[in-house]
Amino acid sequence: MLTSLSIKNYALIDAMQVDFNSGFSIITGETGAGKSILLGGLSLILGKRADLSSLKDASEKCIIEAVFDVSKYHLKALFEAEDLDYDANTIIRREILPSGKSRAFVNDTPVNLSSLQVLGERLIDIHSQHQTMQLTSNDFQFQVIDALAGNEDLLHNYKVELKVYKRLQKERDELLVFKAEAIKEHDYNTFLLNELIEANLVDGELESLEEEYETLNNIEGVKEKLSEAYQLLDDEQIGVIASLTTLKNVLQKLEGYSSKYKTLFERANSSLIELDDLFGEVNGFQEDLEADPNRLEVVDAKLKLLHSLMQKHVATTVLELIEIRDRLEDKVSVTENLDETLKQKDEEIASQQEVLNKIAKQIHDNRVKVIPDLKVQLEALLSSLGMPNAQFKIEAHLDKEFFINGKDRLTFLFSANKGGSFNELKKAASGGELSRIMLSIKSILAKYIQLPTMMFDEIDTGVSGEISNKMGDIMLEMSKTMQVFSITHLPQIAAKGHAHFKVFKEDVDNKTQTNLIRLNPDERIVEIAQMLGGKEMSSSAIAHAKELLN
Repeated sequence: MLTSLSIKNYALIDAMQVDFNSGFSIITGETGAGKSILLGGLSLILGKRADLSSLKDASEKCIIEAVFDVSKYHLKALFEAEDLDYDANTIIRREILPSGKSRAFVNDTPVNLSSLQVLGERLIDIHSQHQTMQLTSNDFQFQVIDALAGNEDLLHNYKVELKVYKRLQKERDELLVFKAEAIKEHDYNTFLLNELIEANLVDGELESLEEEYETLNNIEGVKEKLSEAYQLLDDEQIGVIASLTTLKNVLQKLEGYSSKYKTLFERANSSLIELDDLFGEVNGFQEDLEADPNRLEVVDAKLKLLHSLMQKHVATTVLELIEIRDRLEDKVSVTENLDETLKQKDEEIASQQEVLNKIAKQIHDNRVKVIPDLKVQLEALLSSLGMPNAQFKIEAHLDKEFFINGKDRLTFLFSANKGGSFNELKKAASGGELSRIMLSIKSILAKYIQLPTMMFDEIDTGVSGEISNKMGDIMLEMSKTMQVFSITHLPQIAAKGHAHFKVFKEDVDNKTQTNLIRLNPDERIVEIAQMLGGKEMSSSAIAHAKELLN
């Protein structure tokens, strides 16, 4: 509920501070006194865009601050979602700077207007002639029925499952698009894949093939050098092995004289063993080495194939070719298995449809169950508000399509006159009738859900005293569970409030300004008497005012 409102430098308001209580509050004042200015200030708190022309003094900033008790509104989740600091006594402040810039704060934290609008919708509902057009909206009509049906949890679950369903549909659509594109590339990808598979790629193969190619391609030169190495090692006269053997024998004769000679002998012997091993390998290479034109041709062909594939696929190593082959395998495999994947996706969608259909049926059944009660309550209230022949025809029919709030298509028709035909609200009801219908709906809603602070802006325009009396009773009844304001010109309604505020203009220092004050009991008698009989109050007007207040 709104507990206090402070306005500085806004329109005709220089500075105003007023506190409010729960229950039913009345706001009265002469036409042009500034009631619209008060609503304009509240609209800024609710996130309306600011206008520099709203500043009373263009050289000073405008500040509008409202304090709300939100402890009963269950808004912690909303505060978290909008990244706002939660406080049971929430302070909203708007500032309009002389430069034209506007700033908004919630509990001293800067916020953007979209967040302020989301929060504002949950704090104050300004009911005006314009707002009654909500009645003609299918979304609002569903909100009313669902409030009575207690569908809040079901609708939440439905929306969660609907999100999953739409995600699955999107994935299926993407698969179909991918399939259409993949089919075009499938044959080419398969050709490339087969080419790489047939190449029988092995990581590191290129280097070993290049070595083998160099050996086979230069076989005579290799043979010559191996033969030369063989002779250098094994020649009886100058061979390294023969000389090292002689050296070893000489050193062996010295090892008995000193340990240092023994070390020389061991080193010579170790070198001889290594040379013997080297000689064996050289000899083996000589024996194994044969000219093989066929193998050379095979190696050359494989090298040319590898270089061709690397050039085609812009690769620098065989390993990169292997990675490209694996990716092509995945692409070809995915394409070949798309039908199975699509089948699985269709099964998931069908399963999700069953979940949604079950929840949508529960939502539908709950709606159908409460519609007769809503119809009875609305017609009874409207009868008391001077519309005895008002009738509603409300029906919910299950559709095949999944909508954002279920599968129902809603028919919400109205007839104001006996024997009249039913039609859509916007075609069948006048502005005054729509106002009374909206008041009736809000009073019904107040029984089922926690509504925000309700501010009725001259909802009683153009109605008789008897009907306005009933309107007052309805708003008074609503105020038992919520905070209600009524801006009114009718004394019958004004007398029913728990608190009475007056908007008035006064001249201060040759400047007109608007103010709002809370009337005490005596001031309230005077205000209602003037509403009954004008400025020149008669004793009967005062007596009538006292009677209304009592």
